[in-house]
Amino acid sequence: MTPFILDARLADDSHPLATLALCELRLMDDANYPWLVLVPRIAGARELVDLDADQRRRLTDEIDLAARLLRDVYRPYKLNIAALGNMVEQLHIHVIGREQDDPAWPAPVWGRVAARPYSPEQLVERIGRLQAALPG
Repeated sequence: MTPFILDARLADDSHPLATLALCELRLMDDANYPWLVLVPRIAGARELVDLDADQRRRLTDEIDLAARLLRDVYRPYKLNIAALGNMVEQLHIHVIGREQDDPAWPAPVWGRVAARPYSPEQLVERIGRLQAALPG
């Protein structure tokens, strides 16, 4: 069986937050938005249909966990949840907290403004805050 390997672009553009039952939960390195990415640890998975029924149910639960985490910690106006995979083929799901005054509102976040990487201090604060709010 082929082992799971995180796509290099996802590894470069995000930071580890937690290992869930199915997914790696990662923080996108863009301080413009509270933005999480879930990456199922299923080798070769490119689409939702590549997961079996139990994995899809687990993924739905983990999307719910990520969305509630952002909602509870940052209280965004809107949550955007998307699985596009046009640039990175490895299956991954974006969960993004949006505000009416964020740099891309009301358009999608992709290609609107340059990513604003976290400073080391901001990164430690954001990861600590999110990890502290994760359930059990």
